This record gives sequence, structure tokens and C-alpha cells, in this order.
Amino acid sequence: MYRIMGPIWEANHMWLIISIVILFVGFPAVYTAVSVHLHIPLVLMLMGIIARGTAFSFRNYDAVKDEMQIVYSRIFVYASIITPLFLGIIAGSIVSGKIDPAANTFLGAYINDWLDWFTLSVGLFTVFICGFLASVYLIGESDTEEQRRLFFKRTRNMNAGAFVSGALVLIAARLENIPVYHWLFGNLVSAAAIISALLSLVVFWFLIYKRKSGLLRILAAFQLTMIFVAVSYSHYPNIVLFKNGSSISLNEPGDNHTINALGWALLIGSIFILPAVFYLIYSFTERKINPRH
Repeated sequence: MYRIMGPIWEANHMWLIISIVILFVGFPAVYTAVSVHLHIPLVLMLMGIIARGTAFSFRNYDAVKDEMQIVYSRIFVYASIITPLFLGIIAGSIVSGKIDPAANTFLGAYINDWLDWFTLSVGLFTVFICGFLASVYLIGESDTEEQRRLFFKRTRNMNAGAFVSGALVLIAARLENIPVYHWLFGNLVSAAAIISALLSLVVFWFLIYKRKSGLLRILAAFQLTMIFVAVSYSHYPNIVLFKNGSSISLNEPGDNHTINALGWALLIGSIFILPAVFYLIYSFTERKINPRH
């Protein structure tokens, strides 16, 4: 797993920091709303990230192979559930219209914003989506036929779990009057995205049945992209929806001079960062092909 995840894992911290800086510097209103009203699930998600990264590193680099390896593995598994669960809860809360900027109680300002059936169902859906992607990407990296069968089986299970939890999202949205159904089918773009995802799912299952792993990664990424487009297109560019009907738009960022400076910094920085990332991936690939290195 370390060999497979290594190049992505080493770069994850950089992407997290860049994303937070972009949000803080370029879109301070979004950053403030999320970090204040959703600070509890954010902290829990960050704790999961820390536990996951720590367990992953200790599990791989520990010079002594003993029972602690089992402890590290369990921490990694549990943290790998906690992290996407609260990531999904945060995403569901942002678009659910439950955040109340006028709340004057602890429950109203910091609990009711994110703790409901809809956000929990979105969190569960995110867990299965992440498990699905992980299983798909591990199929092509398996060293033995036994490993391939294992990850094919897990891919099927995670895909079925994502389908069921996605249905729970729609049911919870209907019960709580959140217009998810309208977002998905209320316009041509979203409907086309959902239909494309469903059609690609048929092809995906056919490839699984035929034990073909070459196109699975592309189809999995395509399905996730189509789901994201379908959900977000209807209310774009409004990214944070509040209980009082107001929202925060991505078209209303901070100071224009700051945005320009941030854009140039990202453009210039990418000239240095991206080649290093590509070399990192290449070096891990070479190590896989040539174990002596």
C-alpha cells in the first residue's frame, strides 16, 4: 500500500495547505462561515487526518515488527472512515441550507448546522465513494491474482454501498425539504451528468465481470466528476447556502488585487511544484519496476 500511495501521500499535505490558503486569502467569507459554524466536524476530520497519517507512517517505517503493527493498521482503518465521514458531513451541511448565521445558542450555531439525517447520509455516501475509489485504484496495482480478486470483491461491495447510501441521501433530502432532486434533474446539464454516470456504471460493472482493470480508474473518476457536476451546477456559484435564504457566492471573492496576486503566485508556483510531483510519481514507479532501486 505504501508503494502505491507513496507519491500521492507525500504530496497530500501540500495540496491541503494550498487549498486552505486559497480559501483563506481569496475567499475569506467562505472560510469564515465554514470554520466558525462547522468547526466541530472540521476538528474531527483533522483529527482523523492526523491519526491516519501518523498510523500510515509508523506502520511503514517502524523498525520493530511486533503487535504495534496491528494497532497502527486499526488506527489507519478507523481514521480512514472518520475522515471522509466528516468531510461528507461538512459538504452536506454547506449545501443543505441549515447553517443559521443568526443563531444565538450553542446548539443552533454549532450543532444543528451539521448534525441531521441529510448530512449524515452524505457523510456515509462519501465514505463509500472513497472506499470505492481506493478499491478500484488498488486493482491495477495488485501483485497476485488473489489480491486482484480481493479488490474486485471490495470494489463491488463499495459500489453497492455507494448506491444504497446515495438513495439514503435522496430520501433524507426529501424528508428535510432539501432540493437535491431538483439539483439533479431540474436542468439539462445536471440530468445529462447523472445519466452519463449511470451509463458509465453499466460499463464499469461489465468490466468488473470481465476482470478488466485498465479502464476502471478512468470510469471511476468520471463517475465521481459527473456526480459533483450534477449536484453543484444548479446552485453554482453559490457555495454556502444559509438557513435564511442567503448564500455566499464564489463570484464575490475578496479584494481583486489579492485575487490577482494569488493567481500569479499559483501560476508561478506550479512551474516549480508540478515537475517535482511528476518526478516523485516517476521515482516511485521506477522503484516498483526495479526493486533494487
